Amino acid sequence: MATVPVTDDSFDADVKNSDIPVVVDFWAEWCGPCKQIGPALEELAEEYEGKIKIAKVNVDENPNSPAQMGVRGIPALFLFKDGQVVSNKIGAAPKAALKAWIDESI
Repeated sequence: MATVPVTDDSFDADVKNSDIPVVVDFWAEWCGPCKQIGPALEELAEEYEGKIKIAKVNVDENPNSPAQMGVRGIPALFLFKDGQVVSNKIGAAPKAALKAWIDESI
């Protein structure tokens, strides 16, 4: 399963009401570091299929969700479990670091 695009309208259903943990990546097309971690997140989405959902919110097209989460810089990653934020990470990181962050957060 690839990463899942999420909009302001679908945020609650796709993220907060998910029956599995969700990593939300707040990103933008113009953001270099966002593009750097994109392939790693796609690979992690495959590795965690059925255990964790990795969702992507384009902040330019969906400004409400990042505003509600207090996102000030991107990429911003939030891990939700049972509808609540359990961890967050700002900035780009290599795949191994992202995987370690996810594993220690769930």
